[in-house]
Amino acid sequence: MMYFLGFDVGGSSVKFAVLDESGQFYDRGSFRTPETLEDFYTQLAIAKNKLSEHYMLAGIGFSLPGAVNETTGIIGGSSALPYIHDFPILQVLEEQLGLPAAMENDANCAALGEVWTGAGKDYQDVAFFVLGTGVGGALVHNKEIIHGAHLHGGEFGYLYVSERKNILSESGCSGALVRQLASDRQIPPGDLDGQKIYAMAEAGDKDAQCYIEDMYEYLARAIYDIQYIFDPEAFLLGGAISARADLIPNIEKHLDNILRDAKVARIRPHILACQHGNDANLLGAVSHLMTRQKK
Repeated sequence: MMYFLGFDVGGSSVKFAVLDESGQFYDRGSFRTPETLEDFYTQLAIAKNKLSEHYMLAGIGFSLPGAVNETTGIIGGSSALPYIHDFPILQVLEEQLGLPAAMENDANCAALGEVWTGAGKDYQDVAFFVLGTGVGGALVHNKEIIHGAHLHGGEFGYLYVSERKNILSESGCSGALVRQLASDRQIPPGDLDGQKIYAMAEAGDKDAQCYIEDMYEYLARAIYDIQYIFDPEAFLLGGAISARADLIPNIEKHLDNILRDAKVARIRPHILACQHGNDANLLGAVSHLMTRQKK
């Protein structure tokens, strides 16, 4: 039996777990995200050393924010953790932890986790959406990530929404609902969340109803366009809002309108909700590590 350690590095916490080659979890934990790079290395080593007492670890997979370039070992872009960017962190992690390591962007890891053992396990080519504060995403071909020339493959949040004169991340997710309604009502965004806005809509609030319906339509447009650009077997929707039973049917309602208007379009996108929730990143980090070790 081979065991692997996965780390899911976020802005507020770092989650970790031991998994085997089938994706089975054996041990897990977390710690508050350190404020300095030195403390980051220290906390990673403490977790790894403790788990090494019980498991023979074959490597470590990292899910990290930012523009992760595994070829150079450098994380470009920006994130809530400025100290992980712009130097060969992958090589340092291997030196500090004494094990082979691999790293991938967090949204890409979530997609890989779902195509390994989750909603996408029966598909080779999928488009993955994560709907939260903004819209993230990933493109998977033959079970591997399409990164693109600028490491922006699958960044669906940048798609342009002409009516709003902004991008999908500002119009097609629960975070967008919060920002839009907070601006309209001149209240702090912290006083709202997606659940409250849905409750307002169900109570008859016309603005909340309008923004939610717009979100469905903009997501349907994005999915339709991606279907005919990339032609995936399935679309996987993640993020807290994906747990709502009415999300996919309402997107599909708008897709039906688009397909009717397009007339010649015959492929109806196949949409599924993700299954792994917060475990997807850990699964994807380990899946990516195993793929790298096989090459």
